[in-house]
Amino acid sequence: MKNLKTGEALDLSTFTKTKEGLLYFTTVQAPEGAAKVRNGEQATVHYTGWLLNGNMTGNLQDGHTLGIKFDSSRDRNQPFKFIVGGGMVIKGWDITLADMKVGERRLIVLPHYLAYGSRGAGSSIPPHATLVFDVEVISAQ
Repeated sequence: MKNLKTGEALDLSTFTKTKEGLLYFTTVQAPEGAAKVRNGEQATVHYTGWLLNGNMTGNLQDGHTLGIKFDSSRDRNQPFKFIVGGGMVIKGWDITLADMKVGERRLIVLPHYLAYGSRGAGSSIPPHATLVFDVEVISAQ
């Protein structure tokens, strides 16, 4: 998968929408026979996160671009580990990871209520921000 950059256009109409309201697009399929990540397992992932520029309530084909990159385990060359379903991360991550397999990579779009909500996070993520993540599952055990 190519490296995404701030300002790059996203056609969200090609993404799958879950019942919780997050959007995802699988960019790398898991290898044949790969294990599914389960709640309670420790997942090791690489990720990059951006703010989303554009309105999520309108046409998902138009006007969406990657905003400011606010974090990246890839840039630090240090994968992130957490317990899936354990409430250690934002809700959208727990939902997404519990539906992925080891080796899979997805682009996910999290509405504010599955991310940091009305409080935001520090100076990088404003209140009510929609976030985009490129998430790759390295392992789960």
